[in-house]
Amino acid sequence: MTVILYGIKNCDTVKKARKWLEQAGVDYHFKDHRADGLVPAQLDHWLSVLGHEALVNKRGTTWRALSDEQKATLSPDTAAALLLANPAMIKRPLLNIDGELHLGFKPELYASLFNQ
Repeated sequence: MTVILYGIKNCDTVKKARKWLEQAGVDYHFKDHRADGLVPAQLDHWLSVLGHEALVNKRGTTWRALSDEQKATLSPDTAAALLLANPAMIKRPLLNIDGELHLGFKPELYASLFNQ
């Protein structure tokens, strides 16, 4: 099983997810959007599977700092460029288990995913 957790290392929710995975003994790789960067083709895949409405974090400071025009023009066509320019706007954590994507962290979800 290949498990990759995507996020930003100083995000509290990502820290909780990493701690849960470590305590559960799950072997995983962590990729930081800021430190490691984003691969445009991978982002396009995430957008096609999850949709821009799910993938864009509209609760964070990065979203609030956008202009009204940027917010108003968010669409499937504009989301990739916006997220590439602002990787902190990707909802996190994003968990990839053998190609199956899961957004956010809830201990009960992770427990069901890893049969804990």
